Amino acid sequence: MKKPLLYILFLLISCTAAFAQMPDAPERSEGDGPYERLIIRGVNLIDGTGSPMSGPVDIVVEGNRIASIQTVGYPELPINENRRPKAGANDKVLDAEGMYMLPGFFDMHAHTGGGAQGTTPEYVYKLWLAHGITSIREPGSFNGMDWTLRHKKLSAENKITAPRISAWIGFGMGADEQITTAKQARDWVQMIHKAGADGIKFFGASPKVYAAAIDEANKLGLGTMTHHAQTRVVYNDVLQSARYGLTSMTHWYGLPESLFEDRIIQDYPLDYNYNNEQHRFEEAGKLWTQAAEPYSEKWNSVMNELIELDFSINPTFTIYEANRDLSAQRRAEWHDKYTLPSLWKFYQPSRISHGSYWLEWGTEQEIAWKENYRLWMEFINEYKNRGGRVTLGSDAGYIFKLYGFAYIQEMELMREAGFHPLEIFQSASLKGAEVLGTDHELGTIEVGKLADMVIVDANPQENLKVLYGTGAIYVNSENKPVRKGGIRYTIKDGIVYDAKALLKDIEEMVEQAKTESDIEITQPGLDW
Repeated sequence: MKKPLLYILFLLISCTAAFAQMPDAPERSEGDGPYERLIIRGVNLIDGTGSPMSGPVDIVVEGNRIASIQTVGYPELPINENRRPKAGANDKVLDAEGMYMLPGFFDMHAHTGGGAQGTTPEYVYKLWLAHGITSIREPGSFNGMDWTLRHKKLSAENKITAPRISAWIGFGMGADEQITTAKQARDWVQMIHKAGADGIKFFGASPKVYAAAIDEANKLGLGTMTHHAQTRVVYNDVLQSARYGLTSMTHWYGLPESLFEDRIIQDYPLDYNYNNEQHRFEEAGKLWTQAAEPYSEKWNSVMNELIELDFSINPTFTIYEANRDLSAQRRAEWHDKYTLPSLWKFYQPSRISHGSYWLEWGTEQEIAWKENYRLWMEFINEYKNRGGRVTLGSDAGYIFKLYGFAYIQEMELMREAGFHPLEIFQSASLKGAEVLGTDHELGTIEVGKLADMVIVDANPQENLKVLYGTGAIYVNSENKPVRKGGIRYTIKDGIVYDAKALLKDIEEMVEQAKTESDIEITQPGLDW
């Protein structure tokens, strides 16, 4: 089959060599339920709507749907047993008294890994579920459209241990000719729609092809998202894409370009080479300083028009975090226990592996990126404040970011940007569901909706770190450090997963891989 030119470009940009074909996930052996009737007792409820926490409440789930939510008392007072739903002989009762419940999380930029990373779907899916992620948007479906659609179906049927999967296909994937005309673009969109795709991920294209594909997708009800790669942003920046009808963007490329006032092209050094990833990411860290000043006429007009167009932004702050503090992300405490040695090897400085561009990374690059973050975060927070839709995504599997853990880091970065924890949880659930068109069923904990829930034994509003699989550090009454948190249960479609047991499975996978390989979790370049 002849590979289309745009598909080849797509592969080069995203370095999909990392996504060689993976095996299928194994048949589900984890999780209990769904039950005919499940009663969750005594939780403090953060329902995802943006409403303040309330509790204690008892929640009844019948099959895979929420049947009732009943307030059963007041904080720091005994439960009123007379207000509790009565449990029958065959009902399952989950004692969650004093714990905290949130809606299942949506990771809106969630690759399943594979290939050069040495990951398996079981490894990735369990890390996601262990961190409360019950739905993902798979942007690009780089393991193959058929593979992703098959896993979408298997997950929907709960035949595998996995989040719900929304399959967004890389533009051009599976085409048997070069997509150079509007008709070819429309035909391709129709093809993936018939196959069962949920959306399209673009990296950009020529205006006539790009506009036609977006228009056809909108007619068919497919979602659209773009990573505005530097190689194609000269054709269409974020604002132009939104005017075509693009519904969402990921990362932030193309957004500063929409805000240029004194140039039309990024100020590239004269020796810049896009295939040199240190060039690519080092210069990307200077982009926001080339854009219009915050709250200037240009800045305001672009923001307001994007909001008017109902455009969604998925910033993925976390995937670039190492750019402003490499050593902190390289030494994150979970790597030793939960990062596969093959994935650790993939992260190391390399001119080949995508996201491993630490060739000569130092103080000057980190300072530039800190300023980049400041300006980027200011735009995103104000976008939210003016009513724009912002979702959470991690793009984990690169740049020292581990699946699941990176998602909670994204929450912390949104807090740094100025989001209230309730706004973060709303972005993590309801806003993601809106983009995927599933908000009538998911995204909030309300009667009649599907039972996707997260239960943690410490207050995540007070400290987001309790959502990490490793929990948060406290000191007990004996002046000894202890851990609190780590998600206790993740409920997807009424099935109750023990999140800590899932992490134990991951730990065993990693230990076995270390035994079988000669790769150790060591720091690069210290063998001198």
